[in-house]
Amino acid sequence: MTTKKITNKLYYFPRPDKWTTGAGPELPEAYRKFWHEWRVQQPAPVHYIPEEGKYKFDELLGLPVPVQNVPIKLLYPKELDEGIWGGEAVVQGFRKKAEDKKRVARFWVPRLIKSVVYSEVLDKHMKTVVTYRTLELIQAHYGFDHYLLKTPACDLRSLLALRLKRHILTALADKTLYPDDPVKREEVYNTYKEYLTAYTREEIEWYGLSWDEAMKKHLNKKRSEIVVEPLKVKYRSELIAKLKEAQISEAKDVEVEQPENKSWLNKVNPFSKTPKA
Repeated sequence: MTTKKITNKLYYFPRPDKWTTGAGPELPEAYRKFWHEWRVQQPAPVHYIPEEGKYKFDELLGLPVPVQNVPIKLLYPKELDEGIWGGEAVVQGFRKKAEDKKRVARFWVPRLIKSVVYSEVLDKHMKTVVTYRTLELIQAHYGFDHYLLKTPACDLRSLLALRLKRHILTALADKTLYPDDPVKREEVYNTYKEYLTAYTREEIEWYGLSWDEAMKKHLNKKRSEIVVEPLKVKYRSELIAKLKEAQISEAKDVEVEQPENKSWLNKVNPFSKTPKA
């Protein structure tokens, strides 16, 4: 290794991202697993047909050339999260009307339709925006639930589909489906229980959350674990401990008084009435 390469390696600083700054490093491994499946894992090709093999014969050059399957850059508008597009997205490219004309930018948008899907696990009909490819995938998987549970997050993409998948997995894990029909519950549960083997209960809880939702969930969990002890209780405990060490007879049988759990509104409102014992 040359001196220049060693110097570049020594002075290399990785670019900070959301996982290395702020509260990102504190997020659990369960959400990291979902994020990798959603944002890092390569989705299945939809807008192009990948070529097989490592090499192909180029007739123009008359030589074998390596196969390069470069994914088409897709645009994911915010409207995608409100529907289920079946892996489709907006394609940005150029169109040339004639040889002597300049090319112009163009966007290819998938054809969107309003449809109703049915979840057997949740026992609900839901009206949403889908594409024709979504309907074909639901039919190919023999049902909406099978389609969501078999498809990875990178191919579902939309937050609506991921949230529905989390609700379905939660209903299966907690067995809350069909509360009024035990026979139907066991029948549906036995049909879909195989999908639970790929997830732990914690992973299901964090599945399908956006970055903002995951951060909010994490911060709320941290706040709930913080126990705030009033200073008057702390100082009184220290004082009683010192008096007992000094063998003061008056402090021998004194116990520390626990604070009452009162609403913060009662603390702010000076005119609130204290309930009588």
